[in-house]
Amino acid sequence: MKNFVVGLVLGICLPLLAAYLFVSLGGMPVATKGKPLPLERKLAHLALHRAIGAEAEKPSPLPADEPNLVAGAKVYQTHCAVCHGVLGRKESATAKGLFPHPPQLLPPRKGVTDDPVGETYWKVKNGIRLTGMPGYGESLSDSEMWQVSLLLLHADKLPDAAQAVLRGP
Repeated sequence: MKNFVVGLVLGICLPLLAAYLFVSLGGMPVATKGKPLPLERKLAHLALHRAIGAEAEKPSPLPADEPNLVAGAKVYQTHCAVCHGVLGRKESATAKGLFPHPPQLLPPRKGVTDDPVGETYWKVKNGIRLTGMPGYGESLSDSEMWQVSLLLLHADKLPDAAQAVLRGP
């Protein structure tokens, strides 16, 4: 019985000590150019999908009409473009320097046009920890968050007026 208890204590303490030493001796990649740890990407995706849950299927209360898509383009241009890209322009220096790399959301990339609009809304509202993606729940209105989510859902088939806003001055 004593050997079992000693084994149990060692089995718990040694991995914790190894993890502490790994971090405290500089083994943890903290620079944006560092590679992800084993399983890091898989665990992050799993946690994100569990957190979003049923919210992903939440429908937009706004129609995907031209006024809402143009308004969404204005929100995108102001708050999202520096990281997620602008129509017809190269990726920004800010986007290149982030880890994980932010997805480019406008054509010719696929972006999130195949994600449910509720999932995009959740990400805009809440942000995603440790990714550089801020939550806008306290700085944008619900309408603005839905408008930019609708814009991204329909990014591959936007009206000319929304495209003009996304190209910028």
